[in-house]
Amino acid sequence: MRLIKFLISVVIAIALVTLCFANRTPVTLTLLPEDFATALKYNFEITLPLYAVVLAGIGIGLLLGFVWEWLREGKHRSAAVKERREKAVLAAENKKLKADKNTDKDEVLVLLDEAAGAR
Repeated sequence: MRLIKFLISVVIAIALVTLCFANRTPVTLTLLPEDFATALKYNFEITLPLYAVVLAGIGIGLLLGFVWEWLREGKHRSAAVKERREKAVLAAENKKLKADKNTDKDEVLVLLDEAAGAR
C-alpha cells in the first residue's frame, strides 16, 4: 500500500513540475474590471507566472475544502466527545458499584470475580 501511495505521489509531482515548466508565461491578474476600476479610481494588479496562479488556485481550493469538511463534521466530533464523557461516567459508576458489591466478600473472591468479569 505504501508503494502505491508513493508511486501516485511521484506521478502527481512529475505532473506538477511539467505543468510549471510548460506554463512559465507571465500573466497579469487584476482585482476589478476596467470599468469598475476607473469608476472607483483604484485597481490592484499583479503579474505572476501562470503556473503560480494555477497552483495557488489548487491550494486555495484544497484549503476551502478542508475547512468546509471540518465545519461539516463538527456535529460528529461533539457527539464523540459527549459519548466519551458518558463512557467515563458509566465506567466510574460501574467501578463504584463493584466496590460496593464486594465489601462483604473475601479479597481472594473479589479478585476472582474481577478476573471473570474481565473475560
